[in-house]
Amino acid sequence: MKILLDANISWKLTKVLSSIFGKCDHVDLIGLNIPADDIDIWTYAKTNEYIIITKDSDFVDLLELKGFPPKVVLLKTGNNSSKALMELLIAMTPKIEDLESSAFGLLEIINNIKYGPNFA
Repeated sequence: MKILLDANISWKLTKVLSSIFGKCDHVDLIGLNIPADDIDIWTYAKTNEYIIITKDSDFVDLLELKGFPPKVVLLKTGNNSSKALMELLIAMTPKIEDLESSAFGLLEIINNIKYGPNFA
């Protein structure tokens, strides 16, 4: 599995998440303009077979407009530390892995501090 972290997620998570998902890159480190346009990220992810992990709902709009691939994991977490975000992604690994082989193009992960992670 290959995941691509959007600019709104710390590049520092790539090393840890690579050990879990197989390959993890960050949009700021793959040769795109900084800041990269959403459509450029979308095209790169599609061409290189990545799942995009983002907090940016614009990717849901692209998904509705263009279909998939690429598939998108939308994090609805508010402001979290990188550590908290990493822990959430690790906890949701089975759901993210399921997305890769599913007939769906979108996984929404909602982090409710009181009740813990959920998905839609």
